[in-house]
Amino acid sequence: MLRHLHGLPALLAALFLMTLAITGAVLALAPAMDRAAAVVPAAGKVSVAELAGRVVDHYPGTEQIVRGPSGAVVVYYSRDGQAGADLVNPLTGDGIAPYEPSAFFTWIKNLHRSFLLDNTGRALAGVMAAVMVLLCISGILLLVRRTGGWQALFRPFPGSGSKRIHSELARFAVLGLLLSALTGSYLSAQRFGVLPEPAEIGPMFPAEVSGGQPAPVATLGALSNVDLSELRELVFPYPDDPQDVYSLTTRGGSGFVDQATGELLKYQPRSEGSVFQQWIVSLHTGEGLWWLGLILGVAALTVPVLSVTGVTIWWQRRRSSGTFPDNAEASQADTVILVGSEGNATWGFARVLQASLNTAGFRVHCAEMNAMADHYPQAAMLFVLTSTYGDGDAPASARRFMARLRDFRGEKTLKYAVLGFGDRQFPNFCQFAVEVDVALANKGLGRLHPIALIDRCSASQFSEWGDQVGKRIGTPLALSYDPLPPSPVKLELVERADYGVAVQAPTSILRFKAVVKGRSWWSKLLPRAGKTLPPFEAGDLLGVMPPNGQPPRFYSLASSATDGVLEICVRKQTGGLCSGYLHELRPGDRIDGFIRHNPGFRPATGNTPVILIGAGAGIGPLTGFIRKNTKRNPMYLYWGGRSSQSDFLYQPELGRYLDDHRLTGLNTAFSRSDERAYVQDKLRQDQRAVRQMVNAGAQILVCGGRDMAAGVKQVIEDILKPLATDVETLRAEGRYLEDVY
Repeated sequence: MLRHLHGLPALLAALFLMTLAITGAVLALAPAMDRAAAVVPAAGKVSVAELAGRVVDHYPGTEQIVRGPSGAVVVYYSRDGQAGADLVNPLTGDGIAPYEPSAFFTWIKNLHRSFLLDNTGRALAGVMAAVMVLLCISGILLLVRRTGGWQALFRPFPGSGSKRIHSELARFAVLGLLLSALTGSYLSAQRFGVLPEPAEIGPMFPAEVSGGQPAPVATLGALSNVDLSELRELVFPYPDDPQDVYSLTTRGGSGFVDQATGELLKYQPRSEGSVFQQWIVSLHTGEGLWWLGLILGVAALTVPVLSVTGVTIWWQRRRSSGTFPDNAEASQADTVILVGSEGNATWGFARVLQASLNTAGFRVHCAEMNAMADHYPQAAMLFVLTSTYGDGDAPASARRFMARLRDFRGEKTLKYAVLGFGDRQFPNFCQFAVEVDVALANKGLGRLHPIALIDRCSASQFSEWGDQVGKRIGTPLALSYDPLPPSPVKLELVERADYGVAVQAPTSILRFKAVVKGRSWWSKLLPRAGKTLPPFEAGDLLGVMPPNGQPPRFYSLASSATDGVLEICVRKQTGGLCSGYLHELRPGDRIDGFIRHNPGFRPATGNTPVILIGAGAGIGPLTGFIRKNTKRNPMYLYWGGRSSQSDFLYQPELGRYLDDHRLTGLNTAFSRSDERAYVQDKLRQDQRAVRQMVNAGAQILVCGGRDMAAGVKQVIEDILKPLATDVETLRAEGRYLEDVY
């Protein structure tokens, strides 16, 4: 609900909001430009009487002196029957330049206030300001929900791409945008009578004045008592009329000054409502607060970027979440598909199932498991398609499913089927799917079909499951889906470094280049890799196609596209088809591969520490993160191997990174050394420092074998106990990330 409240108004109003933001950013320059062009004496240095005397010396025909909100002093005068206006130096009274309002800024102001549509446009601008208030508030709440609490708003955000850009910019700009939107809404509501506008009735013209010989303006007492910083406007009396007076307006009120005696007449302070109104105008425009205007202008410039990234996120979510025009409403659907996915792979299978059921005449509602409704009044079938994250955990789109299931009120006629996705080489293969199946049964729902588990996104197993389900529902389901990319890229091995043979743990660092026919890799592929490979970062996955048509195996990348190579670290597994295949390669040999993005495994940016933990070949992406740490943010590596003499992977590189401070600290453990230590032991020895870093907002990234990751998790749990938090809390905040195998 909150996401829709934020997203739908933004999509509908994006063009108008961008117009308001861009014009607002341009207008925000005006106060700073006025300030830069003006001479602004220090407070208490020049009185209004002194200013007026100096101006009159240079402009005998002075009719009015105005001090703008940014401090610029303008004199309006008459000379030889011609009216004029000049910007003047209040210290000397000299003219600086002719004054004329900018036609460009006037046009921009009309576009900003009314879209050049008079009152209709002003009403539309007011509505857009209210929409911006809604977007700011809902956006803040979404950020709080995403980061895990208000305090987490000040920590680096996880992730990358459009979501990361959108979140970081929103956090930076939201207060400025909210201030502009609130004040704009207030002013618009006043203009159209929704809110009362303070009535400012000036003082009545004095019934009696001295009528004596006018004194020089520089000697008038009432003007001598007013500092220039307080002045708003001084209107001179009509020439040769002793009964006329000076009209004085200051920041605090207005009145009249006798031109002969210098006495202040009929002074009336400004009402509280008028003062408040002026503050609202200043906060909205930056007038009188030029520095605030620049801040609001910079904040406004984020709106076009937020609009683009917001639309991108919406489109990606629409594509990946199965939200299509034929997606039935939850209350009207007779069939419901709930999807749990970490990297969106499961959504492809869900879309095929939905399309097949729709073709068969069912009204299907498809949504993520986190969005499970508390009731599906017309549904007779519930399909749950879910992957498993990490060591048997729920994937990102299903982490709230169990809590929502407790409040679910299912009809007795509702039957369910669970389809799990995973990899059988992991000990807890499809564990979360198994837990979901049991939980649904305990809820009292009947099984439509026994739980089925799909190994490594097998298209044939998915098709077989569809045939079985089709028989149970009496409708054939032709489920055909191959999630693999249709055309892998040829990759050529250009370099390899071998370690670990002496300790029976052969591990190789392999560096590939993409093969482009008729074009060189260095001059044509990078950075223009888009025609063959998408841009990639360390932590993304290289899918390698083994020989004989086997399913691909995925290896974490230790390089980024800007490094010029695709670098992976591979340990040869006993009986491992793909690892053995890779270890047999020699420079010049070629393989087929493709990139799969893994944005959920990225180090946070900013000055908070990043703790990298790994063992064996898991050091690959961690080294890639260190290599990219060119800003020298605090980054600590805990890594375990067998022997410092045989399999100290990346030893020369890590030494260089320590020297140039891309790596802040390195702590290694070797199980076949005299110390016989594991990475978990090093963490325990360093627990005080680790605890302090976590307490300061540190992020932890773990990469390597599943057993190692489980041991590390237990050690971190023990270290966190004095902090009254745990790994799951850090995981929810994006501060504990795993890439395990």
